[in-house]
Amino acid sequence: MRHCLFVIGFFFLSYFSLVKAQDKKIVPDTVIIDRDTLVMLGDSLIVQEPIKETFWKTGGTYTLNIQQVTLSNWAAGGTGSFALNTGATLFANFKKDSKVWDTQLTVNLGFNRQNDRAYTTRKTNDNFIFVSNYGRQLSEKLFLTTQLDARTQLVAGYKYSKPAGAEQEIRTKISDLLAPGYLQSSTGINYKRTFADKSRLSVIVSPFTGRFTLVMSDSLSQAGAFGVISGENVRAEAGMSLGVGGVDVVLMDNVTWKADLNLFSNYERFGNLVVNFNSLIRMKVNKYISTRIETALIYDEQVLIKQDDGRSKQAIQFQNLINFGISVDF
Repeated sequence: MRHCLFVIGFFFLSYFSLVKAQDKKIVPDTVIIDRDTLVMLGDSLIVQEPIKETFWKTGGTYTLNIQQVTLSNWAAGGTGSFALNTGATLFANFKKDSKVWDTQLTVNLGFNRQNDRAYTTRKTNDNFIFVSNYGRQLSEKLFLTTQLDARTQLVAGYKYSKPAGAEQEIRTKISDLLAPGYLQSSTGINYKRTFADKSRLSVIVSPFTGRFTLVMSDSLSQAGAFGVISGENVRAEAGMSLGVGGVDVVLMDNVTWKADLNLFSNYERFGNLVVNFNSLIRMKVNKYISTRIETALIYDEQVLIKQDDGRSKQAIQFQNLINFGISVDF
């Protein structure tokens, strides 16, 4: 009987020893050599690469919209036409510790062609906008920021008219590359906020702003266009500015609104504002197709707009585009 109990006891002791051995955890050895973490697990060596911080965020959007109308022996009448509007927006944003640097470039160009007119191809859209903000964070939402804002166009612009008694239209050059060009530099306080739905808002108030109007076309400079003294190429102003940029609001699913507003007042004529406003409502159909409603509004009391009756006067410049076509984010 004792011999049987001894065998049973030996069996249970061996069993529990085996279970304990199986439950034993293997703890790897960790060694750090020259800032690299090495993990020893048995006879194996595992190298854990450190996670690299990303300070830059880059991307953009490309758009292409084409319209074509072809008519042949069309009894109802009409005119064939071809229209193209394309553009790109690029951004590069940097953030490290308290330093923030946001840069955005927007370029758009559009044409319309009709064969039954004197000047068949005419420009419909043309702008170049470069905005760069460098700042140091003062608090959660406040930054001390310096902004550089440059705006111009790429190709010459014309006003088309038909003199009394003339059979064909004539065109008069009214703008060109860097005619006008606007360069504005400012330093001030920047308020930035990101909302729960990822909408964003940025407001910059700057009491120290320099604004330069460039007219590099000799003919337009001689005419004193865009407020420069006749024969001069640059008009310099000092004043204060208010910039509302980075407005990116989610209106509903697949519908966003982006806008920027820039107000400038010259200290010599304080209260008289130069206004630049741009708005974009984007409605995405899918990853590659969208409808875009673009609006631009400009007012500058130094810029006189020639009217159809031949007179020139101060006026609000307004542009509106509705495009349906390719829109690709990258």
